[in-house]
Amino acid sequence: MLLRFEDIDVTRCRPDYAAGIEADLAWLGLDWPRPVRRQSEHFAEYRAALERLIQRGLAYPCFCTRAQLAAAMAAPHEGEPAYPGTCRALSSEERAARIAAGDAHGWRLDVAAALAETGPLTWRDLDHGVVPATPLTGGDVLIARKDIPASYHLAVTWDDAVQGVELVTRGVDLFAATHVHRLLQALLDLPVPVWRHHRLLLDAQGKRFAKRDRAPTLAAMRAAGLSAAAVRARAGFPDQPAA
Repeated sequence: MLLRFEDIDVTRCRPDYAAGIEADLAWLGLDWPRPVRRQSEHFAEYRAALERLIQRGLAYPCFCTRAQLAAAMAAPHEGEPAYPGTCRALSSEERAARIAAGDAHGWRLDVAAALAETGPLTWRDLDHGVVPATPLTGGDVLIARKDIPASYHLAVTWDDAVQGVELVTRGVDLFAATHVHRLLQALLDLPVPVWRHHRLLLDAQGKRFAKRDRAPTLAAMRAAGLSAAAVRARAGFPDQPAA
């Protein structure tokens, strides 16, 4: 396995958080190659990838504020709501003028234009087989934030390729994002891994664990006296008896 710190949000990510993650994973018995890739150290790479999309007319600046987005759309699922394409309709002159004036903006992928260039795409999931890529469902996703030359979608897609990842294992809550990542891989001529989207860990009420809900942490479980084997068993991975 690889450990990666997805810390593009430098205002919220702190070194002590990263140290805590490494301590928790080591306590569970996991190990990984060093040094660990930190996204905050690779902004220049993401910017270069972003520029490739901008120069091909596949990305456009988005000047919408959070308040404007909230007023313009309703979230169809948990996570980032589908963008209605507000800034896609702006003329090239207006875009240039607003950028020159210093208006804050991110960058969005023009998904329809991108699909017109790539044609139909598929990806393979170990549980679902071959899946047709349908990135249009989520609208024109953000691929660079106003303060950072990347978003989750662009950064992880680029990192998976750079790090030679062949199997992406992540939660089923990110299943929809994989459609976007498959499109970005095609646009940037990146290798295509296989995916597996696992079920989520849920509390007694069937709600997924989340920091905002003060869900129990590995550190808290360890402090309460639980063993690493007990925690692995709770997660559905009991230790196998020795052969």
